[in-house]
Amino acid sequence: MEAVAQIPKYNLSEDREKKLILREYRALLRSLKAKLKAGDRKTIRLAFEIAADAHKTMRRKSGEPYILHPLAVARVCVEEIGLGIRSTICSLLHDTVEDTDISLEDVERDFGSEIARIVDGLTKISNVIDVNASKQAENFKKILLTLTDDPRVILIKLADRLHNMRTLDSMKREKQLKIASETVYVYAPLAHRMGLYNIKTEMEDLSMKFLEPETYREIAQKLAETKRERTKYINEFIKPLNEKLEKGGFDFDIYGRPKSIHSIWTKMKKKGVAFEEVYDLFAIRVILNSPTEREKEDCWKVYSLITDEYTPSPERLRDWLSNPKSNGYEALHTTVMGPEGRWVEVQIRTKRMNEIAEKGLAAHWKYKEGGPDESRFDKWFQQIREVISAEDTDSIDFLQDFKTSFLAEEIYVYTPKGDVKMLPVGSTALDFAFAIHSAIGVKCIGAKLNHKLVPISQKLRSGDQVEIITSNKQKPSEDWLTFVVTAKAKSKIKDALKEEKRKIAEEGKYTLQRKLEGIGAAFSQHNIEELVNWYKLGSPLDLFYQVSIKNLDLKDIKDFKVHGDKLEPPKPVKQVHELKPEIVPTISKKETELIIFGESSDKIVYNLANCCKPIPGDDVFGFVTTGKGLTIHRTNCPNAAKLLANYGHRVVKTKWAKNKEISFLTGLRIIGLDDVGVVNKITNLISGEMWINIAAITIEAKEGLFEGNMRVYVHDKEELDELVTRLRGLTGIHSVDRFDTEAA
Repeated sequence: MEAVAQIPKYNLSEDREKKLILREYRALLRSLKAKLKAGDRKTIRLAFEIAADAHKTMRRKSGEPYILHPLAVARVCVEEIGLGIRSTICSLLHDTVEDTDISLEDVERDFGSEIARIVDGLTKISNVIDVNASKQAENFKKILLTLTDDPRVILIKLADRLHNMRTLDSMKREKQLKIASETVYVYAPLAHRMGLYNIKTEMEDLSMKFLEPETYREIAQKLAETKRERTKYINEFIKPLNEKLEKGGFDFDIYGRPKSIHSIWTKMKKKGVAFEEVYDLFAIRVILNSPTEREKEDCWKVYSLITDEYTPSPERLRDWLSNPKSNGYEALHTTVMGPEGRWVEVQIRTKRMNEIAEKGLAAHWKYKEGGPDESRFDKWFQQIREVISAEDTDSIDFLQDFKTSFLAEEIYVYTPKGDVKMLPVGSTALDFAFAIHSAIGVKCIGAKLNHKLVPISQKLRSGDQVEIITSNKQKPSEDWLTFVVTAKAKSKIKDALKEEKRKIAEEGKYTLQRKLEGIGAAFSQHNIEELVNWYKLGSPLDLFYQVSIKNLDLKDIKDFKVHGDKLEPPKPVKQVHELKPEIVPTISKKETELIIFGESSDKIVYNLANCCKPIPGDDVFGFVTTGKGLTIHRTNCPNAAKLLANYGHRVVKTKWAKNKEISFLTGLRIIGLDDVGVVNKITNLISGEMWINIAAITIEAKEGLFEGNMRVYVHDKEELDELVTRLRGLTGIHSVDRFDTEAA
């Protein structure tokens, strides 16, 4: 639901604006009606008036009064996340401390310490993605510390980000790319982890709308075109189930809902299929109204009725009733063979489970009952607290570690005694060892996986039972960091390696001390720092360590002068380096391709990224690479989200200018029926009809099918698109896709 009425970019008359603001405010109060207690209305009114007054001179990029944004965020919190009065007040005030004259003390005086703490948390994280990458990791840590302190901070932040995404149209293109990448990279997985599926889905779809506009429009259009046919099929599928469930005496709702554009696109890419071949464009949902004590039993009964009617795919059964996800999600998913031989996903859950699935954490609190089973959310927060407190303050990898550790789907692994441990997908036996205890992790030499001996790097799957084998002689090594995925394992391995390094460095420390005293210099902080700078090392520990392992030859010290007992480094000899011009990897080396950055249209030397091989006409951005100048990436490059989200300040607005003289190398993968003359047909079309140069071609035929990989030189995306369309039109060709591997 669009939270704010769309306003033209021109200022409305003051009177009309006031009416619009008031209308939004009243809509917010209506949403809160069921939650309002005595005095609440007055407090909300005060928060609204303070925010409206503080923001009165401010406008959003679209031209609308700024106060509409906090109002919209508050409505998302109440209507879509299920938060209450205090969160509403915090949402209304969330930008005041950062952007206006209102101080945190003012907030505390008017609303108390709890609200002031949440607003403080929101202020700290309002600019998560900083220009400095390590600072950005720090800021993200602040979010997570506040999150574990009071999860409402992150829920309000997600509502804030969702509204920004809904109103992203009025932003500049490079800002759209940065915000959309950041959203898909951090905020959507975070929303998923908080159990907010609807918000996660909308964030992914909106990000895709800006990052891959063409594909987004194409899928949206095809979904619209196939809507009637889908509705007809859903009704046909549901009819016999309706009868069975009614006969079984269930109180239920059953309906079909379309999959999100982003998830359809992910499936198309993963399976390498066209839109028409994605079978599960929708899921059927059965929502039962069952008493708590009968929930599980009823869900399995319904599963039994459905699978009596339609044959299930055994490997597609997902039981999140017995083992709910860590974000509280409970349901039973199965995929069955429907009419016309089409696979259909069916999700079975109760009303309570459905509310948790849609409102996530907020609903989870509502249903939380005290008991021995600590909430999975609480366990998750506890894990995050552990890692944040141990993590190095300058870790730039923090965000990536956090994503793989805490935002991934999880698996359930058992100890030999049958205790269950929850780990992110991709975890290894070594991650499991650290999850049990750090002391077991550092001494781990192997594991028994389902009673079979495996190496510590063995990846685990849900349901595995693992026994860890340890040895007192074992010590962690650098290569361990290459295969563990949990943040806990990474930070503990780094700590252990540092400790080991410290022990080895002790020897180097004494060697250096003797050397310095031998030339009459003191073993002082000043002299050590001079040597650290001279050898271009990161810290005194690195210096002692390098001396200890004999990587540094200390004979250079004799070139230092000694004044009193202080070292003075020798003057460096100036060297004249001849600067070589950077060569641009284009095929015709006649001149560099013309690219326009912002307003200037100078010729700029650049590199084309090897990870995505852009060609003219692709939607691209420039990225300033240390030491390499400018690198051009496609906006749908596998690395784009990470680059744009982490280093937005190094992104340069880029577009192509026409230059027909230069050709670009790109790859095509063709799959089709192995028929006589098929290669001839393909090469004839490319070289003979379209005059396109082929750089390389390999074709493998197997069991009636062939797969061909070829590299061709094209001038731009237009030419490539035409080639792909014409190749797909040849008889017997099943699919033609562009691929981006490094040029041979």
